[in-house]
Amino acid sequence: MALLVMESGAPRCLDCADLGHLVFLPRGDTALTRRSREESALWAVVVRFNRRKGRYERQGVLVEEAGLARAEERCLADAEARRRRRARDARRRAAEDVRFAEAFAAEIRRLFPGCPDERAAAIASHASARGSGRVGRSAAGRALSEGAVVSAVVASVRHVDTPYDALLMSGVARHEARRRIAGDVEAVLREWRAAGAEVREAAG
Repeated sequence: MALLVMESGAPRCLDCADLGHLVFLPRGDTALTRRSREESALWAVVVRFNRRKGRYERQGVLVEEAGLARAEERCLADAEARRRRRARDARRRAAEDVRFAEAFAAEIRRLFPGCPDERAAAIASHASARGSGRVGRSAAGRALSEGAVVSAVVASVRHVDTPYDALLMSGVARHEARRRIAGDVEAVLREWRAAGAEVREAAG
């Protein structure tokens, strides 16, 4: 990978920028990256411009070779402790995710009593998947706001209960496809909401 440094708007090679003695450490190992920076008197972040997303994305760091060697020694010394900590953290996150998905599903069933339990669980699991960027992981979703929960249900109904995906695959524009299936979506939501009213009337 060819690396250049931008100085005053002009690209320079690493040797010209007095960084040629540094070695590249790819991103991925957070502990090694952090410790390599700590052990290096001079280091630099390496980024690459993603044209599709229109932003710079971090690729790794340049660090001193001796600093990297010391960092590797430190990581090897406590590798087992860090492995156990990662395992504990993973179990904790998994338990948190299960509790959150259950709460999300319960809120779906409260707002849409006619939604089958297995469907509510599936919607909640999909919407709340960690790292997905979906509505369930937004601030509103984590707060179980009604708007976020309804958005997750609508998205599921759109993809599962209507020909929306087929319309997209046939070349129909997204906004037009949504317009065409809006009535179908509302019919399902109305049915799931009305089921709760029927239960309450029967109980009364």
